[in-house]
Amino acid sequence: MKLAIDLASANADLAGKSAEEIISFALDASGGDAIVTTNFRPLEAVILHLVTRQKPDIRVLWIDHGLNLDPTYRFAEKTINLLNLNIEKYTPLETAKIPDAAYVSEDERTPEQEAEIHAFSEKVKLEPFRRGMRELDATAWFTALRRVQNLNRAGMNYLEEGPNGILKVNPILDWSDEEMTDYLAKHGLPDETSYFDPAKAGEKSECGLHDGRLASK
Repeated sequence: MKLAIDLASANADLAGKSAEEIISFALDASGGDAIVTTNFRPLEAVILHLVTRQKPDIRVLWIDHGLNLDPTYRFAEKTINLLNLNIEKYTPLETAKIPDAAYVSEDERTPEQEAEIHAFSEKVKLEPFRRGMRELDATAWFTALRRVQNLNRAGMNYLEEGPNGILKVNPILDWSDEEMTDYLAKHGLPDETSYFDPAKAGEKSECGLHDGRLASK
């Protein structure tokens, strides 16, 4: 890892701590050399507000594949202006058409359709994400991952080793949907409910950022 941290010990110490305390620990450990990633999906303003309260100038890595719905782009613009986000936007090197498989139910997809979605995700999300991570070269990476989102995330820890040795930090891992919406209301933050990710096309699936495919090339 880029940081000399005993992950098992640190995760044990952070058990029961607040998201703010986890963020503070990671910022101190990384010397503030951190990024937060976003796709401006529903409830995303929570993590962006949490981290910018402690580090207003934190770099915000946004992979914009250019295929988001109009409400998502309006939400992104509103959130960027409201929180004065330090956006680092990366786009794909080549365009790609949304595959028909993206509109098939996750439970009904064939292996061939899953492979089609994976290939699409590689072009429009994973390649620009690897490029962004490499060029920004941060020590810590904040995510909005939560256990309730899918089974793959249920067993994650607050601190993990991410691609290329970066410290991956999941400060709201234990938050429920209700806690997220309460936080938005408390702080008067916007939300976006019509989001669709064609590189994932469902809540049970992963687009590749958090299931090992990101580090596979």
